[in-house]
Amino acid sequence: MSASIRPDVPPSGAGCVECLESGGWWVHLRRCAQCGHVGCCDTSPAQHATAHFRATGHPVIQSFEPGEDWFWDFSTGQAGDGPQLAPPTSRPADQPVPGPTGAVPADWRSRIHR
Repeated sequence: MSASIRPDVPPSGAGCVECLESGGWWVHLRRCAQCGHVGCCDTSPAQHATAHFRATGHPVIQSFEPGEDWFWDFSTGQAGDGPQLAPPTSRPADQPVPGPTGAVPADWRSRIHR
């Protein structure tokens, strides 16, 4: 897993890049351990973290949620450990889940992937 992890690269922002650009929303956030891209999880409607892996081949993500430090390798389908990544290591603690503020529809539970 370590060849695909660059601990010195900061995250791309505090939320899913594509959702923020398109007015979308997410359930949880994932951070590419190679380039720092922040995308939404597979429960989210758009599944941008997985789309980023498919588009770039960057296989390792880390949770970008407060208090979580687990890694996932798309190429092996396995969780694992990794080094401390450059800060910040999670979305802002005051950012709601799902988020971002103002973009989440009232019926969001019926729109997620399970």
